[in-house]
Amino acid sequence: MIAIGCDHAGVEMKRAVIEALSEKGFEFLDMGTDGEKCDYPDIAVSVCGEIISGRCDMGILICGTGIGMSISANKINGIRAGVCSETFSAKYTRLHNNANVLCMGARTIGCGLAVEIAEVFLTTGFEGGRHQRRLDIISNIENSQR
Repeated sequence: MIAIGCDHAGVEMKRAVIEALSEKGFEFLDMGTDGEKCDYPDIAVSVCGEIISGRCDMGILICGTGIGMSISANKINGIRAGVCSETFSAKYTRLHNNANVLCMGARTIGCGLAVEIAEVFLTTGFEGGRHQRRLDIISNIENSQR
C-alpha cells in the first residue's frame, strides 16, 4: 500500500499517478487534498504517519516543487524523502538511500513524467551492502536530535 498526498498545486498529478499505477496493480491510500487549499506540511505528516505506523510501505508527496514536502517529510523520524524530477534520481534514491517517500513538483514536471518517476521509485529495491552503513549513520544523526 502506498500513501499518497498533495497540496492544492498537485491534485492533477496525484490523480494521474493513482490512475496510471492502479492499472499496474499498485494500491493507494489517498490522503488528500482533493482541491481545497491546504498547508503542505499537514499533508506530509499524514502520509508519513501511515508509513511510520506500518499501514503503508511507501509514500508519494506532491506540491508545487516537491521541496516543501521533502523538507516537511524529512523532519519525521524514520522517513527518508527525496525530490525527484527524472527517473535516474528515482532509481538511485531507492537503490542507495532506501528512500521511503518520493516527492515531486507539479509545477516542475508533467504528469506523464511523474507517472514514470513514481513507477521506477516503487519498483526499485534497496541495494544494501555499503549503503546500509551510510543509512545507519543517518539514523544515528536522526536519533541524536531528540
